Amino acid sequence: MRYTLILFSLLLAPVLPANAQVSIGIGTPNVSIGINLPGYPEFARVPGYPVYYAPRVGVNLFFYDGLYWAYYGDNWYASSWYNGPWGLVSPMYVPVYVLRVPVRYYRVPPPYFRGWPMDAPPRWGQYYGKHWEQERHGWDNWNRNYAPAPAPLPAYQQKYSGKKYPHSDQQPVYRSEYYHYQPSDPVARQYYEQETARYQQHSQKNSKGGNGQGNDNGKKKGHGYDD
Repeated sequence: MRYTLILFSLLLAPVLPANAQVSIGIGTPNVSIGINLPGYPEFARVPGYPVYYAPRVGVNLFFYDGLYWAYYGDNWYASSWYNGPWGLVSPMYVPVYVLRVPVRYYRVPPPYFRGWPMDAPPRWGQYYGKHWEQERHGWDNWNRNYAPAPAPLPAYQQKYSGKKYPHSDQQPVYRSEYYHYQPSDPVARQYYEQETARYQQHSQKNSKGGNGQGNDNGKKKGHGYDD
């Protein structure tokens, strides 16, 4: 199966080169997967799940535990902002509540979803193979009475679209100022930690540069996503 040979994890992000074409964590800050929404999308709760989905966009976009999760091009991606940048997440580490979202809430279901029950989760074990199914045993067994409460939506991001959409180095600043939720899922927690560490690294580099070229570049690149 496609994921038995190579199993990526967010834990590997620090060892990737800075110019890697696809990020598997947050180490590569400007990864685009073709999602370029004109503004903050509308989200609706998946009934009975601690997950939101975006019903009016042409992409499989969800929000769970403080992060956006996108199923795009047969891969899972995560981001703390609705237009990325995105980090590739191995299906071995996608949170179970995201995997459990029923088929009907995928706005652009891939062809292999055809024939699967609309009110049941995708048949990930069938798609990813026996190794995945063994490693993620029990992913689709849960008591809905004990599901966690959904994380609050980061509505502050409604102010940031088009040329106001922040560069990846500025995103942690706005998040820490306006959004104080702390994720519980290990992958989401690690994403937050790596994002914060990247910002601190960037700040230290700029502070060493004083008011010279480093700051000028920061002003020019402050909005990495233009319409």
